[in-house]
Amino acid sequence: MSDPWEAQREALGSFIRAQRKMANLSLRQLAELTSLSNPYLSQLERGLHQPSVRVLKLISDALNVSAETLLTEAGLIAPGGADQDETGSANPSTEAAIRADARLSAEQKSALIAVYRSMLPPD
Repeated sequence: MSDPWEAQREALGSFIRAQRKMANLSLRQLAELTSLSNPYLSQLERGLHQPSVRVLKLISDALNVSAETLLTEAGLIAPGGADQDETGSANPSTEAAIRADARLSAEQKSALIAVYRSMLPPD
């Protein structure tokens, strides 16, 4: 019987690997930035382990990717999805629109989301 979480772990691992490569970091450099072992990170990238939230936070900080993005990729939270306006109609959220824009690199998306969040009033 196959593991139902296998595809999810592999997708997360591929995402982490792609983000690491875009940041021009070796696996060893990422290990140093996160204080995680090189073999463990390699196993994460190959989809052999489901990381904890703490590990995802360390990786997100090191890769300058929002923790929300990694948590979504890990399947631990639902995608940003849609907000509702006053009429109850679903509209794509600003962050979801930024993430969906194929013209932007992951680094540009992260920067735009950070700027957008900095402009929002406190809850």
